[in-house]
Amino acid sequence: MNPTIEINPLVLIVSGPSGSGKSTLMQRILDMDRTMPSVSCTTRPRRATESSWKCYDFVTEEQFEAMVREDEFLEYARVFGKHSYGTPRKWLVQSRETGKDLVLEIDVQGAAQVKKKLPEAVGIFILPPSREELERRLRGRGQDAEEEIQRRLAQARDEIQAFGKYYDYCVINDDVERAGRDVQAIVTALRCSSARNRGRVQSLLTSFGGKG
Repeated sequence: MNPTIEINPLVLIVSGPSGSGKSTLMQRILDMDRTMPSVSCTTRPRRATESSWKCYDFVTEEQFEAMVREDEFLEYARVFGKHSYGTPRKWLVQSRETGKDLVLEIDVQGAAQVKKKLPEAVGIFILPPSREELERRLRGRGQDAEEEIQRRLAQARDEIQAFGKYYDYCVINDDVERAGRDVQAIVTALRCSSARNRGRVQSLLTSFGGKG
């Protein structure tokens, strides 16, 4: 009997400007088999529509700082100078224990930290079709003041400028159904890549009496 070839699950980073639709497209990845999400910790107040462990794990500033001291985060940051957000390292451990690909929805700053610790992580950047469309989506929410909309647009410009540093793929979300198929195709291609399956190929050759 051939030994089982162990392959670490994928670590997938999904980022994009506010209003790009990254959360929707991340869910399309999570609709695939053998995937799991991470749940970020945050110190911001819980909204009435949110429940802990579904959107975020809501913690106090003291709890968050303790986790930082204990090196429990894959990445963390204080966003917009207000509240702290972080991705606990435990999700990576669980991913490897269960063999499920881990999907992280994080910003560019977080992606930089994860890429430094896990160079093999794959970044997928979600782009709006245009600045005008992004602004239309932000205004269509009807929940942000003008100052906040302008800040988000400026932040989008900075995030797009950093795209080439940390991301391996980009998906333009001009049609959510097509974009959903695109992100799923990226994951499928990564799973089938020759680099990830080299050990399995070698094992098969060995069963034929071949050599690598």
